[in-house]
Amino acid sequence: MRRVLCPVENLYVAQRSRAVLSCALDGPVDSAALSAAFEAVTAEQPQLLTRIVPDGDGHALELLPEAQRPRLRTRTGGEEAYGEEFNTPLTVGGPLTRAVLVSDPDKERHIVVLSIDHVITDGHSGIALLNTLWDRYRELMGDTLAPRTPVAELPEPISTLLPQSDAAETAKYLEQRVENVGCHPVELVAYDVKATEDAPEEPHRIEVRRLLLDTEPTAGLRERARAEGVSVHALISAALLLAARRRMDGTDPRVLGCVSPVDLRSRLSPPVPATLMVAAVTMRLQTLPVGEDTDVLELAREVGDGMRDFLDRGDHFREMRIMPSVPRHPTLHLGTVIVTNMGAVSGPRLPEGLRLTDVRLTPAREHYFPQTGRSPIMACVTTFDGRLAIEFPHHTACFSRPFMRELGDEVQASLLALAKSD
Repeated sequence: MRRVLCPVENLYVAQRSRAVLSCALDGPVDSAALSAAFEAVTAEQPQLLTRIVPDGDGHALELLPEAQRPRLRTRTGGEEAYGEEFNTPLTVGGPLTRAVLVSDPDKERHIVVLSIDHVITDGHSGIALLNTLWDRYRELMGDTLAPRTPVAELPEPISTLLPQSDAAETAKYLEQRVENVGCHPVELVAYDVKATEDAPEEPHRIEVRRLLLDTEPTAGLRERARAEGVSVHALISAALLLAARRRMDGTDPRVLGCVSPVDLRSRLSPPVPATLMVAAVTMRLQTLPVGEDTDVLELAREVGDGMRDFLDRGDHFREMRIMPSVPRHPTLHLGTVIVTNMGAVSGPRLPEGLRLTDVRLTPAREHYFPQTGRSPIMACVTTFDGRLAIEFPHHTACFSRPFMRELGDEVQASLLALAKSD
């Protein structure tokens, strides 16, 4: 079983990005049953059993040899295991997924961490995989696991499912986009960690600053968004853009960029289910002048109106078609902030006696380029079971822990102020 990667998927190979999903649990976990559940879901999604191999000028997916296929790993540990897994890459040529069950010495508290290569996943399919894993576990624990026929073919890339288009129109759209980003270059936030020849006190690593709202302020933020006629995504994007602007010099408005991944699954005909493990996103770059005194609600309306216009024009399909040109024109998707949003989703359903205490989704990549001196700020937004979380992954050679802590605290204060009833 083998499939050549499309040009868009080949971009993800170079990026070395992945989705890291985790859930924290209290209660007994049968590791043998969870291992069997993982083998069941990988049999249903054969791309989880593949590796990336060279193919001409690009790459292809091919099945791993039986002995190299991913199996659930178990280990003893605590919360530190999340950071260790986050800093363990998925290498080209190896398995594209990794599943680890970490249990405390008493085997009463656990963390399950799934790492999935972005070549074969996006946020929606990653969440679906985590939930499906626990569905199979629950079935096994209840002796109700229904037999399923393994899938015989690897799914086609999303780029092959786009509506028909005219090549000349796509070329014109690319030309306009390149011209626009050239006329309105965005400014990036400078790293606060300076390069030094001295050895650091501790090795640099990827870390995650997390912002978490409880159910009441999350509901309040959603109510405020509805009352203002904007989306929660637009409110969060505006709050983050303002926080980024305050970390730049001067008082005049600066041109900032907000990059939002856009889900294509529900916008294709027929729709692509979230359970299918493919990358089904494109990008939306919006540039806006932002000053220190810009009103957060006015900025949110600009972000929201821009996104609606983008979708109404069908530009989400055009962006997918021009994505192979990004290596030649990297500023096409270069933003001051990158804000993903999975919307409101449910966490895993567990068998009786096992309690879910937390669920997380965070994107990770291997290359942060501290030598560039500045970069976008990444924010991954999820709302699991009524609690909104924003994950800020960063590399300690670029942004320091205090920098990201202050940034996260500022964004959280902005969102809590918006969530309060007037």
